[in-house]
Amino acid sequence: MIKFFKPFLYSLFLSTILFGCGATTGVLSTPIENIDTSPLKEAALTESEKKSWAHLDLVKDTIPGMSVDKAYSEIIKNKKGKTVIVAVIDGGTDLDHEDLDDVLWTNKKEIPNNGKDDDNNGYIDDIHGWNFVGDGYDEQLEYVRLLAAGDKNAPRYAEAEALYNSEYQKFLSYKTNAEQNLQYVSMADDIFKKHFGKADYTKAEILAIKTQDEQLGQAIQIAQFVYANDLESIANAKKVFKEGVEEINDRLNVNLNKNLQGRKTGDDPNDLYDKPGYGNNNPRPSEKAESHGTHVSGIIAAERNNNKGMKGVANNVQIMAIRSTPNGDEYDKDVALAIRYAADNGAQIINASFGKSFSPHSDWVRDALKYAADKDVLFVHAAGNDSEDIDVAHNYPNDAIGTGPEVSDNVITVGSLTYKYGSTMVSDFSNFGKVNVDVFAPGSDIYSAMPENEYEFQGGTSMAAPNVAGVAALIRSQYPSLTAAQVKKILMDSGLPIKAKVTVGTDNQVKSLSEISKSGRIVNAYNALIMASQMANAN
Repeated sequence: MIKFFKPFLYSLFLSTILFGCGATTGVLSTPIENIDTSPLKEAALTESEKKSWAHLDLVKDTIPGMSVDKAYSEIIKNKKGKTVIVAVIDGGTDLDHEDLDDVLWTNKKEIPNNGKDDDNNGYIDDIHGWNFVGDGYDEQLEYVRLLAAGDKNAPRYAEAEALYNSEYQKFLSYKTNAEQNLQYVSMADDIFKKHFGKADYTKAEILAIKTQDEQLGQAIQIAQFVYANDLESIANAKKVFKEGVEEINDRLNVNLNKNLQGRKTGDDPNDLYDKPGYGNNNPRPSEKAESHGTHVSGIIAAERNNNKGMKGVANNVQIMAIRSTPNGDEYDKDVALAIRYAADNGAQIINASFGKSFSPHSDWVRDALKYAADKDVLFVHAAGNDSEDIDVAHNYPNDAIGTGPEVSDNVITVGSLTYKYGSTMVSDFSNFGKVNVDVFAPGSDIYSAMPENEYEFQGGTSMAAPNVAGVAALIRSQYPSLTAAQVKKILMDSGLPIKAKVTVGTDNQVKSLSEISKSGRIVNAYNALIMASQMANAN
């Protein structure tokens, strides 16, 4: 599981208020190359740009998107290409969503709901995918499982214990601050409602207030903090802090709960083959809040021509929904078998927007990645949201031990970008690594599908990975002769090389993209299709 928290908001806001009181086919055309002279975008994004910035073009729009719109208008045009199956290994995916219901993979070898394994693949009635989590949802983090097992001689036990103690205290602090932050924005909301005599006051109205009233002045300070941190409105800030309190309580009471008994599949997670076909055939979310898989699927494949919601990157994709990520860390067993399920059932690309820092059976997963490589499946993985150098910090799943040799050439790991081209273009939460992160792509504030026909902005490397998976799907659709390894090379070599320095990590290191990733580039769909055409014609 890759959860994205906003500790800056939870810790800083309270001190700001306390200390501030009283103040007011065929080779295609020429690729994009020299972009380091691109101007910085000074104007705020329009509503349309906010919802589609990942598809925009750096040269035309001064936004570091992937030039998806340019690729469609100048290269793809009306060429549909070959249908590509993308497996989304994630939490539940809303198969009934208006923007996803027509882009689902269907297992045509299986007769629906007859209680039989018609295709003999080991999974009964797997019509649109599989659910390895079964009826479960809440789970511990992997290092908490290690502590709960009680074997003090287990590898990394002392490290897990120290991490647990640190994280528990940190989230207790977040809880206090988030609750107080919510109290403050609620107070400000009440003050503004009283002042304006209405609930739908605007930012312009607040900033126009001139007052010597201490209470109203404090409310204005709160509003100024809200606007400075891209929270848009007091109402949005209330929503963010309310969700923050819920997430923090979830981390404390569920993920860090040593006594939690979460797994409900009746198998042994430490035995890879003890109960074939465990779980069930329903990969939908267990509750509305389980939105991650739906959001990821929308980024890749939301229907482009139905005039609803938003547009996915790829135009000819079928989503294979595989639920293996609970509210907590995924089990290595589930991940390994999910990868093998996807590879065995025709997926050409796997999106993996999950990860963790402890992995007791990481060898199972590496074996599965090699198995997928042998079946020509590209594995697109999110780098993680801890602002860490994952050449040093543990990060799973991976295709190597540390920075050692890779077991296969089918894994591409993706860091996250914001829409602000320049020194802050790498998302402040994004992991990085000269060896273990391959490319960067849009991941902050990405608009996509949510359960029950809703849409929302979410951020994380979890969003950057499916943007890249979508571009990979375009390549494999338009140029089906290319292998997974070739598509990986294209994604890395065709990206825009950014020479400008960026800030990364919790200590704001100043680095070039080539110092924090293998390619030093940001993924670009337009360039990728040009290079793909060249490579396909050379085959």
